[in-house]
Amino acid sequence: MQRRELIAGLVSTIAAVPVFGLRLASAQQAQKVRRLGVLMGGVPESGLLTPFVEELARLGWTDGRNVRFEQRWTTDANGASAFATELVAAQPDAIFCSTTMVTAALHRETSTIPIVFALVGDPVGAGFVAGLPRPGGNITGFTNNEAAMGGKWLSLLKEIAPSIKRAGFMFNPETAPDGGKYFLASFEAAAGSLGIEPIAMPVRSGAEIETAIAALGPEQAGLVEFSPFLVSHAGTILSSTTRHKVPAIFEAAPWARGGALIGYGASLTDMFRRAAGYVDRILRGERPADLPVQTPTKFEMMINLKTAKALGLTVPHNLLVLADEVIE
Repeated sequence: MQRRELIAGLVSTIAAVPVFGLRLASAQQAQKVRRLGVLMGGVPESGLLTPFVEELARLGWTDGRNVRFEQRWTTDANGASAFATELVAAQPDAIFCSTTMVTAALHRETSTIPIVFALVGDPVGAGFVAGLPRPGGNITGFTNNEAAMGGKWLSLLKEIAPSIKRAGFMFNPETAPDGGKYFLASFEAAAGSLGIEPIAMPVRSGAEIETAIAALGPEQAGLVEFSPFLVSHAGTILSSTTRHKVPAIFEAAPWARGGALIGYGASLTDMFRRAAGYVDRILRGERPADLPVQTPTKFEMMINLKTAKALGLTVPHNLLVLADEVIE
């Protein structure tokens, strides 16, 4: 009896060895430090990356422990191209990026390294993915605002500043989706229905920004698209619209905290948190081709009443009720 028990115990022990080996290998794999390239369109001071990093940590990825970030920021196409080449050469396990300009630079550099983007308006039109439900390659991610938003922004401006006769849409052709045309069609269509003259305002420098805003004149309004270039010139844009008393709406809500009359668009915090979820899934073995491109699920509106008062405008009560934040 004892002999049979001894043999059974030996057999059980030997059988468990491969299982233990597999578990050990799995544990070692889990402790492997992954390399994550990060290429952001904008400036570090924007704080855009904070919700992404926080959500990755919540999902179990901590910089310096089991993941190492290689982080770069840029506001122009040349910088995006140079940094994209640099990051791809380092062969990270995945890359997270933001804006159409930056994603385009990475798309030119690699068709194999998994890429998750945020703040891209038209990934299909830009050729990054074959389709939203089935990206079909090494790139997937999160879009920000649909093309129809150009008309929505102008309609909101008209509610706040009903006397406007002309409205300008500001964009940088080198960094905006489809060279600025992505939102322009809906902006122009809405202008026609509202009796407003639409003005395309392509700008490539701080001086051109000043000239374009000054040219609008009294009873005119401005619409500013979110792009790395325009974010880097936020101070110029806000001071110029204030100085020339131009009511302006901006694509991203947080601009209102800096002095813009109104900001309305997809929630940047929500988008970047969701993007961290996709990076987590890719680092754990899933393919970008199997992860559908996601559209916004949350929008934010912020209104600055101090700016409205300085412009001599009264914000309608219905907009104040709808706003996520009112700055007084």
